[in-house]
Amino acid sequence: MKKIVVAILAICIASGLQAKTTYKFYPKTDLRPDKTVFLYVPTAKEAKKALKTISDPVHARKAETLGLTMAVESGLDEPENMFDPNGATLNINKFARFDLYFPKNPNGKMFVVCPGGGYNCVCHYIEGIYAADWLTERGYTVAVVKYRLPNGHPTIPLTDVQTVMRYCREHQAEWGVEKLGIMGFSAGGHLAASASVLYDDDATRPDYSVLFYPVISLQPPFGHIYTGNKLMGDNDGLRPKYELHNQVTADTPPSFIVLTSDDREVNPLNGISFYKALLWHGVKAEIHCYQTGIHGFGFDYYKFNPNDWLGAARDDFFATLERWLNTL
Repeated sequence: MKKIVVAILAICIASGLQAKTTYKFYPKTDLRPDKTVFLYVPTAKEAKKALKTISDPVHARKAETLGLTMAVESGLDEPENMFDPNGATLNINKFARFDLYFPKNPNGKMFVVCPGGGYNCVCHYIEGIYAADWLTERGYTVAVVKYRLPNGHPTIPLTDVQTVMRYCREHQAEWGVEKLGIMGFSAGGHLAASASVLYDDDATRPDYSVLFYPVISLQPPFGHIYTGNKLMGDNDGLRPKYELHNQVTADTPPSFIVLTSDDREVNPLNGISFYKALLWHGVKAEIHCYQTGIHGFGFDYYKFNPNDWLGAARDDFFATLERWLNTL
């Protein structure tokens, strides 16, 4: 009998190791979500099965689902595929989800985090779980959104983020959250800024916004054309709606923007144009443009990467961001 038990344990351990090696890339943190919530998987049983299907090792042990129906289909039918160490994942569609992280000592504030990736992929390590690592250490509750990629259907990513915002609003009292903000990076910055100016109601309006090297415009002279094409496809008539500096009003939430002067991927004039619009409408705002850091520095700092692109400015940035957040 003892030999049988030992054999069964050996098989279970081997199976676990085999399952683990199916993931190609792992983040440089042991942090994992407390809860993973799928948006469109029909049942809890299928959500549990989905955890074994996706190429993403960052998820909770158990999954829930909202069981929603997609109003608009993206047409992306290929399996999800994580293709680089930054967690960049292609083809997120039917398994769109968000990961919830609860801090040990909550401070009453929360972020919905939108990683970037040009609306072609979602880079949810350096612009997702690493952000959650830093934020939860400081008491922030965090939801990292692995939103559907639009494939030329512009309403899709914002619909997913607004769904997450509503879910968090419904549970914020339970979680001890008093204020709910949004954070976005690059194309995820466009998504976060979209949530800040194109909200539907009080539930979907963020209380504050933090934008890292955001795409704001999708067309010349300074817009990011690639991101625009991925989002809009042939829907040229809708492009003006997503020129976000033109959508700012006096009701746009307070915003913090961080850029680098040497960003050759997303022209810093994107973030500057949004900041100017915020000033014009009297919205509380702060902007920082560091001399170097290129594009995509996110939260890939010295805890995870000795070659931090933001370099000596990193500690200044963290201190500045913390100070601004403490004013809210």
